[in-house]
Amino acid sequence: MMHSLPLLVGSIGLLVGTIGCEDTGLRTTETLPQRTKPEVWVTNYPLNYFTTRLAGDLATVIYKAPSDEDPAFWKPSDEDLTGFQQSDLIISNGATYEKWAATASLPEDKVIDTSAGFSTQLIETKDVTSHSHGKEGAHSHGGTAFTTWIDFKQAIEQANAVRGALAKLCPQGATAIDERFAALKGDLASLDAAMEKAAKAASGRPLVASHPIYQYWARRYGLNVATVLWEPETVPDDAAMETLQKILKDHPATLMIWEDTPDPASVAKLKAIGVSSAVFAPTANTPDSGDFLSAMQTNIQQVEQAFAKP
Repeated sequence: MMHSLPLLVGSIGLLVGTIGCEDTGLRTTETLPQRTKPEVWVTNYPLNYFTTRLAGDLATVIYKAPSDEDPAFWKPSDEDLTGFQQSDLIISNGATYEKWAATASLPEDKVIDTSAGFSTQLIETKDVTSHSHGKEGAHSHGGTAFTTWIDFKQAIEQANAVRGALAKLCPQGATAIDERFAALKGDLASLDAAMEKAAKAASGRPLVASHPIYQYWARRYGLNVATVLWEPETVPDDAAMETLQKILKDHPATLMIWEDTPDPASVAKLKAIGVSSAVFAPTANTPDSGDFLSAMQTNIQQVEQAFAKP
């Protein structure tokens, strides 16, 4: 559910006229120093990108997930959790993305679920296989699919939810926020059109994905995707290759989509059975270079080239 953000006025609110925002955090000089700008905490990199672009200098946007962890399975430290609790606004992905939030005590009136607007369109998955990678430890991709933003129409809706929340937090900056949203919406719409065009070359073609995170992407762009559970840094063993071969009997894919650059040995193993590789990185966390927009442009270019090959 999307929650509206009440504007607390009076002796406990700090109206910062120079930035046109209402600082809504309940705080005293004994607990926190006064802020010159409201703080907006976000839970993954796409939301950080959207919020930073829309807020400009109206608010301080804080994103804490370490660069080497998947934000979907990251657990905030006690200090970070306190930061979320004492923030003026919490921008969440929703769709069960923030696993830690289920047991955290967060101020509900400050939490914005950016997926709430299309909650009836969320995809429930049946895959409950547990696996481990990175610092996140064992986890499952069963339940609600949560990589919502790689359907770029949904990304626009999420950005619009951020726009609305920021406009309430910073009413005197609403016009500037709306102008920035128009530009961001245009960029996301361009990504959507480019991905839609690229996908036409793969219409009906069997594809296989290395990870069960492409549900919304496949649905939006009409892609026929089966899934395994591989990691880019791990070379598939004989059992993994056998599982893939079983899938290929009924789903004769000749292209695997990876979430990140795979180990060259994995590429070689796939090539030996007639399967090529391409990367479409969901970019849930901060890219090594560029930003969300450039990362997605690169993704689309890479799959467009791959789709053009037989």
